[in-house]
Amino acid sequence: MELQFEGDELKSVLNRLRRAQGQISGVIKMIEEGRDCEDVVTQLAAASRALDRAGFAIIATGLQQCLTGAGDGGAETTEQMKARLEKLFLSLA
Repeated sequence: MELQFEGDELKSVLNRLRRAQGQISGVIKMIEEGRDCEDVVTQLAAASRALDRAGFAIIATGLQQCLTGAGDGGAETTEQMKARLEKLFLSLA
């Protein structure tokens, strides 16, 4: 299934990914500087949440496209599509 993002969807996902990228860079810098463990873990948790939210946004867009028929042109059965989407959701759990 090939995702097609448009306008606000694309901006939203890219913003979330850029936020996570910045937070991960911050974690690396904090570790290099020997910062407090609690601060590092807090920043790492924020990066993890940003990645999760981006992942869920990507999956939601894929699900919407599958349901509206904008996905792969119907090459998959409903059960195959359901199994793939379930696997994607579980990969973020």
